[in-house]
Amino acid sequence: MSQPGWPAVLVDGPVTLRPYRRADARAWAEVRRANEQWLSKWEPTPYGTWHDLNSPAAFRAVHADLRRAARHGSAMPFAICYDDRLVGQLTLGNIVRRAFCSGYAGYWVDSRFAGKGITPTALALVVDHAFSVGGLHRIEVNIRPDNLASRRVVEKLGFRQEAYHHRYLHIDGDWRDHLGYAMTTEDISAEGGLLARWHKVLAA
Repeated sequence: MSQPGWPAVLVDGPVTLRPYRRADARAWAEVRRANEQWLSKWEPTPYGTWHDLNSPAAFRAVHADLRRAARHGSAMPFAICYDDRLVGQLTLGNIVRRAFCSGYAGYWVDSRFAGKGITPTALALVVDHAFSVGGLHRIEVNIRPDNLASRRVVEKLGFRQEAYHHRYLHIDGDWRDHLGYAMTTEDISAEGGLLARWHKVLAA
């Protein structure tokens, strides 16, 4: 069963966001395995080896979980592609509707493609999509204080820092503090959307 705003393909220049496909297993595993040092310290504490948890076989379980969440309307999981190459993931998860109409964004990108503006472009695309056809009102992003690269993404886009969450998530072997950032539809309505704001930043 389709949900508001899902499935969808979002494009801006060489950056494309789309649902995962079964055929992505090998590319996903290659990217994840190649980026263990880059990604592992920011991700939930693993219950096995990085190599095993990021294998083509493991992708099948990941893909099934993401598809299930998308069907139920609790997530919008996107593969991030750059010039048609899979380079990351952006998931809008924990979507709750009715009076809340909110979700939490999480993302990662291949270190070999960092610095190209891919992640802020992807996040801007998803926020605009979620606020329009997705029917959401608020997007939150929670980031460890020492994850400066991820913080730069949301700060470039103008997310507000609203909270400090003590011992918020079990990441890389321990309970870690996180900074809470957020944005609502009202924050960007006068600018024609978050992607338009991001393009202005790039042009400045």
